[in-house]
Amino acid sequence: MKVLVDADAVPRAIREILIRVAEREKLPCVFVAARMPRLPESACVRGIGAGDAFDGADDRIVEELEPGDLVITADIPLASRVLAGGAEALNPRGEPYTAAGIGNALAMRELLAELRITGEVTGGAPPFSAKERERFTNALNRMLTRMRKR
Repeated sequence: MKVLVDADAVPRAIREILIRVAEREKLPCVFVAARMPRLPESACVRGIGAGDAFDGADDRIVEELEPGDLVITADIPLASRVLAGGAEALNPRGEPYTAAGIGNALAMRELLAELRITGEVTGGAPPFSAKERERFTNALNRMLTRMRKR
């Protein structure tokens, strides 16, 4: 089992949590971004620069993916590909993606994109809070414990 991180938009706080967990658990953690992410030297943590191609980092994550891995991403289409590949996915706000809910998440994403185009919805996600950092840490620990038991 390894953790793959869609690192282009992951909040710094989440990156720090993942690095600490990787070190503590001796768990391979791979940060994938368009450009090579800056990471501390570690036997457990590495980065991959996937290039500037559209969805290049997503495609590289799917290439690296094995059943039983965990992917951290806010990208719903990537999460769908991850679930189809037999892995688990968790968003940076501590919410797991599930096979039962991914279809609804994709539909909501499309609806919100349409509303943004028409000007009905503006802005993005609210700033990342300490409460969300705690929620993510708890969800990550629960998910890793459950995955290890399998």
